[in-house]
Amino acid sequence: MHRRITILGSTGSIGCAALDVIAALGSDFQVAALAAGRDWRKLAEQSRRFNVAHVAIADERAAGELRCACGDATRVHAGAAGLVEMVREVETDLVLAAIVGAGGLASTLAAVERGVDVALANKESLVVAGSVIVPLAARTGSRLLPVDSEHSAVFQAMQAGRREEVAKIYLTASGGPFRTWSTERIASATLEDALRHPTWRMGPKVTIDSATMMNKALEVIEAVHLFGVTPDEIEVLVHPEAIVHSMVEFRDGSVVAQLGAPDMKTPIQYALTYPRRAAGIAPRLSWRDVRRLSFEPPDLERFPLLRLGFDAARHGGTSGSVFNAANEAAVERFRAGEIPFGSIADLVEQVYGRRRTDPKPGLEELLAADAWARREVSGCRVHS
Repeated sequence: MHRRITILGSTGSIGCAALDVIAALGSDFQVAALAAGRDWRKLAEQSRRFNVAHVAIADERAAGELRCACGDATRVHAGAAGLVEMVREVETDLVLAAIVGAGGLASTLAAVERGVDVALANKESLVVAGSVIVPLAARTGSRLLPVDSEHSAVFQAMQAGRREEVAKIYLTASGGPFRTWSTERIASATLEDALRHPTWRMGPKVTIDSATMMNKALEVIEAVHLFGVTPDEIEVLVHPEAIVHSMVEFRDGSVVAQLGAPDMKTPIQYALTYPRRAAGIAPRLSWRDVRRLSFEPPDLERFPLLRLGFDAARHGGTSGSVFNAANEAAVERFRAGEIPFGSIADLVEQVYGRRRTDPKPGLEELLAADAWARREVSGCRVHS
């Protein structure tokens, strides 16, 4: 199996792990192109390491430094338009979409339009525009291969039966750093507290989303689009051990689960090598060390964004776009020190509650809803 891989978001945690996986898989896998946001130094180092002919940098101000660091043999694409241009031009067999947030939507769409397989680590693309991307992928032949550990687990478990035989999808959640905290303590959590995840090592935005359980809310909406299920066929279970990555219950009562050590290299590799499996570099699960597997329902009072996520999934249309954009804007304000942690959920709920839902939007309407939600959050005053 010879595969050319394009990695969007190569300097982030998913991108770096993917490059480690590709290095271990050997000469059958080639890096065709890389893209990053601002870290031109790391991008240049990756380009040299994997002898990459095309790179893209979202920060146009860094393009000059990147060109000097990469040399004449590497073509540098700059800005948001340059990233889409690279995806449209470079010959590749699979695009790993790992740009965080709605900013990864345009490049994901460009890959799907070409009919290229997409290993999807950017859940926001489906949350915002799943109603556009999924039908487009069906028309072009682009396969959407999930990279999130939960959706990869569901995808693997669903190989045991047919879609019409699925009764329930169980998405597991570690519970994040505030699983046992009181509502009052959560409300006053610091940025340092929110970034101290007990299990996973992720980028700051995703880690904060895990602390609010927004990450799981987004995964519910993503699962609706990826697997063609209704929100009522999805249940979230808090599983602190993070060993069972998700489960599928079939109509005969059988439950098929995917288990493994909590390491993103496993789902990344499965997406890159699908439908085959290769020897992996992630740590193996040691059953001698596993003492218990516990599950509990999530507390929707302490983590209201999960409740809103199910609501957005049920309403569809532009609801997911507003929900995601309001959260991204609120998280930015929290990281900037403008609002306390507890105000993230408050702002999202306020703006989400004021939305006007377009039930059958096109891409233009989805992007307009995204922009509206960001403006609303930016204009909201918060009393600390």
